[in-house]
Amino acid sequence: MMKFLSAVFKSVDDYRSILPRLIVGLVFLSEGIQKFLFPELVGAGRFEKIGFTDPEFLAALVASFEVICGLLMLIGFSVRLAAIPLLVIMITAITTTKIPILQEKGFWQMAHDSRTDFAMTLLIIFLFIYGAGKLSVDFLIKQKFISV
Repeated sequence: MMKFLSAVFKSVDDYRSILPRLIVGLVFLSEGIQKFLFPELVGAGRFEKIGFTDPEFLAALVASFEVICGLLMLIGFSVRLAAIPLLVIMITAITTTKIPILQEKGFWQMAHDSRTDFAMTLLIIFLFIYGAGKLSVDFLIKQKFISV
């Protein structure tokens, strides 16, 4: 169990992760809230347009994960675990919305439309690899409670 916790809370001993955490956290927090505020545009309505079954449930589930994981990223708590559902969300978004653009309109239109998805995916992978960094709850937990 300690080995698992050590891996979850492992973090780099510097400040390199603060900007990626802020970017990922704020973007996902904002997007999750917007799915609740504007369901017809970015929530259930969008999920229905893409073709998902039970779009209301799925939109609420995704929005909840985005809000919770976005907050976890911002405070730097369980960043590696929070990265996993966010990565699943990004992979799903790319395969359901950007691959059809590639097939219909070509590479350059897809590259343009997916620039944010691409950047967010790389930032999430960065955080999964390096952890939350020094200014985080993860770093404090690792320092105080888990032996190195």
